[in-house]
Amino acid sequence: MTDIIILPGIGGSGESHWQTRWEKTDPQMRRFQPSDWDRPERKDWIAALEREVRLSADPPLLVAHSLACLLVAHWQRISASPVAGTFLVAVPDPRSGAFPEEAQEFADPPAGALRMPSLIVASSNDPFGTMRYARERAEAWGSDLVDIGAAGHVNGQSGLGDWPDGRTLLTAFAARIAASRC
Repeated sequence: MTDIIILPGIGGSGESHWQTRWEKTDPQMRRFQPSDWDRPERKDWIAALEREVRLSADPPLLVAHSLACLLVAHWQRISASPVAGTFLVAVPDPRSGAFPEEAQEFADPPAGALRMPSLIVASSNDPFGTMRYARERAEAWGSDLVDIGAAGHVNGQSGLGDWPDGRTLLTAFAARIAASRC
């Protein structure tokens, strides 16, 4: 059984967010804990992610939302800690006018391929990142890409509830990773 580390973006994914709902119902899942959810500091968030990954006996699966997608890109360039793969939902575009000022330390994500299997899940009407940007990141990072249609920022305000379609995507992604290791 693979550990799954939940990586929320700014604000920490509140009670109505699918990440929180998944975490509450699945004992495999746990959340990384940076010092401050509202004023993210890249070094602090990287250290928090590194601590969580190191707690896993086997390489964990990362489930990132929004700013945490950029966190993963930065972290994987400086860490040698193994992870099974990363599920990246609603990658924000730092060039967008909607990109939060308090997140500017994350605004220069590495362009090279990620060192682990990755899947980007994108919404066609995400106010923080266009499908074009999601395609750019998928190409640059060597990630697969799934367009889920109009789902906003794929957060609590999107009205997804437990987001069963997302859970299906995650399960299929995890199975594909497991099969490739055999």
